[in-house]
Amino acid sequence: MNLPMSWLKDYVDLECDVKTFCDEMTLSGSKVEGVENKGKDITKVVVCKVLEIEKHPDADKLVVVKADIGSKQLQIVTGATNLFVGAYVPVALDGATLSDGLKIKKSKLRGVESNGMFCSVEELGYTRDDYPEAPENGIYIFQKEYPLGSCVKEILQIEEDVVEFEITSNRPDCFSIVGLAREAAATFRKPFNMPKISFKEEEKTMQGMININIESDLCPRYTCRIIEDVKIEPSPQWLRHRLTSVGIRPINNIVDITNYVMLELGQPMHAYNYDKIEGKKLTIRNAKKDEKLTTLDGIERTFDETVLVIQDENKLVDLAGIMGGENSMITEDTKTILLESANFNGTHIRLTAKKLGLRTDASSKYEKGLDPNISLIALDRACQLIEMLNCGKILKDYVDIYNKKVETRTVDYDYTKINKLLGTNLSEKEIVDLLALIEVKSDGKTATIPTFRPDLETQADIAEEVARFFGYNNIPETLSTGTPTVGKKTYAQIVVEKLKNTLISCGLNEALTYSFESPKVFEKLDIEKDSNLRNVVSISNPLGEDFSIMRTTTLNGMLTSLSTNFKRRNKEAHLFEISKIYIPKELPLKELPEEKELLTIGMYGDVDFFDAKGVFENIFECLNINCEYSPCETISFMHTGRTAIITDENGSEIGYIGEVHPKVLNNYEIETKVYYGVLYMENLVTLSTFEKTYKPLPKYPNIQRDIAMLVKDEINVKEIEKIIKSKGGKLLENIKLFDVYKGEQIEKGYKSVAYSIMFRSNEKTLTDEEISSPMKKILKELEEKLNAQLRDK
Repeated sequence: MNLPMSWLKDYVDLECDVKTFCDEMTLSGSKVEGVENKGKDITKVVVCKVLEIEKHPDADKLVVVKADIGSKQLQIVTGATNLFVGAYVPVALDGATLSDGLKIKKSKLRGVESNGMFCSVEELGYTRDDYPEAPENGIYIFQKEYPLGSCVKEILQIEEDVVEFEITSNRPDCFSIVGLAREAAATFRKPFNMPKISFKEEEKTMQGMININIESDLCPRYTCRIIEDVKIEPSPQWLRHRLTSVGIRPINNIVDITNYVMLELGQPMHAYNYDKIEGKKLTIRNAKKDEKLTTLDGIERTFDETVLVIQDENKLVDLAGIMGGENSMITEDTKTILLESANFNGTHIRLTAKKLGLRTDASSKYEKGLDPNISLIALDRACQLIEMLNCGKILKDYVDIYNKKVETRTVDYDYTKINKLLGTNLSEKEIVDLLALIEVKSDGKTATIPTFRPDLETQADIAEEVARFFGYNNIPETLSTGTPTVGKKTYAQIVVEKLKNTLISCGLNEALTYSFESPKVFEKLDIEKDSNLRNVVSISNPLGEDFSIMRTTTLNGMLTSLSTNFKRRNKEAHLFEISKIYIPKELPLKELPEEKELLTIGMYGDVDFFDAKGVFENIFECLNINCEYSPCETISFMHTGRTAIITDENGSEIGYIGEVHPKVLNNYEIETKVYYGVLYMENLVTLSTFEKTYKPLPKYPNIQRDIAMLVKDEINVKEIEKIIKSKGGKLLENIKLFDVYKGEQIEKGYKSVAYSIMFRSNEKTLTDEEISSPMKKILKELEEKLNAQLRDK
């Protein structure tokens, strides 16, 4: 945001130099990016009067001019053709510097001495847009007489300090001259003088001359007036100068007034040619698909239903909040205008401008989120300027549609907490007085926030304002208070660290895969059509179809990584990943999905199922978790008969492990067996413990009994072990499977299973008689439950 210092002084009476101003504004929170002094390079250019014009004796296209600068008369040779005796013109004296850095020196032209140079507006750093009365090619001639020898920079107001501010997007009020003037007034403890707005209305009323209809919530407020007997002409020099000082090109008085108000108050405005509004009706609505409008820049634009537009009875006339239509623009023969000052949804304007690739001065203001309460003030200010410039007659009455009025709001605060936060010792009254500087009324406990400050929402915001205007440099240095705490990892983070160390020690490398996936992975993984894994969170703005959903399984990422290794001829790859899957709680999605963290391993090479199982066994040993394995045939992407479900002691599933189905591997072009396992991190964290219990070494020997039995082939050894543990009693110390045999000596459909069973007492040496009872119970239960037959040889 550019701020001309001369414009600022209309609202705040400042006497400091520009450096002090910049330093103080930066310290109060309004960061100054830089200062440009327009016209500072121009020196020794003064007003002169042409006294005589004679032909050059040796050049047909040159003339010799005698000019008076008050203190003396000069002889100047020039090729200008628009000079005449009595003209008052700017002249650069010997030793002068012009805007482009050109140095003027006394010289001779074709043998005749020349003591200066007459200047055009271009040589003073301006164009005919700034001074329409200037000739297209020639010396600038003043429109009235000025004291001879007076400085041209002062007369034309060429020299101007323009301060550039970096304004954050949460301060839409500071994207205006008035907003920065409020900040300056508060910083320097000066009164803020808002110009009094008044103008004369004609007896004729505008009632019935225009009908406004708002069909969209994206337009909170719409105000307008009608101006008749409009005279389109160049703006006066003071208005053109203020626009050019901030980088806006003057066009004509009406357009310049709307731009002036936009800069002054931060409220964009638009003027329609009233005679071109068909049906004398304007409707603010969302566009229909493929509707078109040729905007003021001469480009035809096509809209969709998300774009807000304004139409008369038969056609679009405006791209709301961004740019007007060419079909209702102000021209030289315009006699009646409709002056609009409206408020539009800031987010919508930003998205529309981005979509259309059309960012204007108006859209850059609207997208910050303007205060609707300045709409009517801006409209009245524009009417005041129209009356001041005598370029139209303002009809009585106006249209103001304001459905949901934005009111002042209150924020509660505690001045003691503000002092504690800032490290200050301000009294309640001092804080009230500081807040009054920015027009925030307070009773010491509650602050009433003006509508132009949407950024003040909490006590912390109030504290920031107090700090800004008390002065950051005035806040004393103090030691921080409070009880320091020692940072440490959470228990879950400790578990993850232990897991990674264990997995790395097992020879696995950590992998990192994308959480975004393609819907096509379900076919690639051979997942059933009705599987819950197909219930996914879809991304509304994906990078592409391959990244359009959030994953519900980690298998695709792991197989993709293993496939990459296999294709690059790596003989083996052992990978692990700790990552999340995303499970929607309901579809369509109404709340955030459940994020479930998984530990995943994937292996191929010189490994088998038991190598993969061994990795998990090391994990369970590290975390002190007891678990069991059960056959599983229900996971479609895993090999039937080579997959196991893992459960804890209570029977709750905590993961699975097995061989990936060959059909799935074929889809990933992996021509070897892959072993894949998953553990649920939430269960691991809950079940894990790092407490270790120690017991003394046994004093008494154990007694070992070996048994071999025939059981049906489909019986799992887990069932046998459960019976041995349940019937072994308190003397049972350990059981160990040492043989499983199937062969010619064993009946078909059966297998021989052999265990070593150890008994021990911590109080004495056991006898055969003491262990015979539990052995009998074990054998009896095995025979009854599993139809086991004891082998004697």
